[in-house]
Amino acid sequence: MSSGFNQFKALITKEFKEAFRDKRALMVAFSMSLLAPIVIIAMSKTMIKEMVEKPAVYASIEGAQYAPKLMKAFRDDNILPLEEADESAKPIWEKRNIAISIPETYGEDMVAGKVINVVLNADYSDKATLAPLRRVKDVVRDHARSIGYKRLVMRGIDVRILQPIKLVEQDRAQPSGNAMMISLMLGLYLLMGAFMSGLSVAIDSSAGERERNVLEMLLCQPVSTIKIVLAKLTCASSISVISIVLMLAVTSASIGFVDLTKVGMTFSIDAFTFVTLLLLLIPICIVAAALQLFVAFQAKSFKEAQSTVTMLIMVPAFVPFVLMFIDNRPLWLDWIPVAGQSIIMEDLFKGLPVNWAALGVTSLVTLVFSAILVSVLAKKLQSEKVVMALS
Repeated sequence: MSSGFNQFKALITKEFKEAFRDKRALMVAFSMSLLAPIVIIAMSKTMIKEMVEKPAVYASIEGAQYAPKLMKAFRDDNILPLEEADESAKPIWEKRNIAISIPETYGEDMVAGKVINVVLNADYSDKATLAPLRRVKDVVRDHARSIGYKRLVMRGIDVRILQPIKLVEQDRAQPSGNAMMISLMLGLYLLMGAFMSGLSVAIDSSAGERERNVLEMLLCQPVSTIKIVLAKLTCASSISVISIVLMLAVTSASIGFVDLTKVGMTFSIDAFTFVTLLLLLIPICIVAAALQLFVAFQAKSFKEAQSTVTMLIMVPAFVPFVLMFIDNRPLWLDWIPVAGQSIIMEDLFKGLPVNWAALGVTSLVTLVFSAILVSVLAKKLQSEKVVMALS
């Protein structure tokens, strides 16, 4: 028993020494923990600026002199004529080419009570113009509505007859639940970090060691393949866990630099959230390392392993994306790896109670799947075809 433990301890020591010797691999592993807070802060500040401030929208306005009140409504919403744009912004808005045409008969038609056609001409397939176009349409709609209400009042008609039913909305979401963009970004980054942080270490300790003939020498020693695989798994998953801890710590410290109260939101990572996220992500780090080792050992070369294993990064990005489009999610999604953790993280960020039963089951299923991968890989390493990359 003592001999077996000493063997396993020696294998783990060897794996960690080789992992920490490769500075580039460590830099890749821990880059996610440093990039995540920077991206989240930058995106949050941009979101707040868009929600609080109304950046100028410039459009070619033809016939502005015929509709002074409509032009005032445009200016109040910071929608301005293109000729007023400064030299740096003008080329951008000329390329977007938003044009508003007001007819010469605007005043006459307004007095006569006729319908006035204000033409909005733009490329609706250009994503950059969608937000400005929405603002222009909102201004025109609100201005037209106010004119319609005034006409009814002048005729002695109560405008409330236009709205016989009023929907009163009551939002039960907590202030932290409203910061969904930050929550989605952080959740995705945490899942990506769990898969990416130990990737280079897993590839180097599998396909890399095989190309350097280290694996062949290791398998010649009187040690079981299951211990070899477990040592490699422990090293790669530990690097991922360290990266996740750093990511959570740095994000928790840096999120204070974003004033979310401007848009009625709050977001923080307290001790309970920190620990719960770790409980969710540790099994993900383990299954990610097991998958990477399993796939890397099937590759015939180090380069093939790099290209093949990198495809696994799509898993944590694809699964949450699919979940966003499923309105009535089946219950079995709560139990499977990645999907279950993603759903629980979403509830946690919304401030909802943690479903500990779902957390326990999805963690157990994830660990069982990891154990299956480890046992199959250990058996495969007993074959010369896998060790010598002959299959």
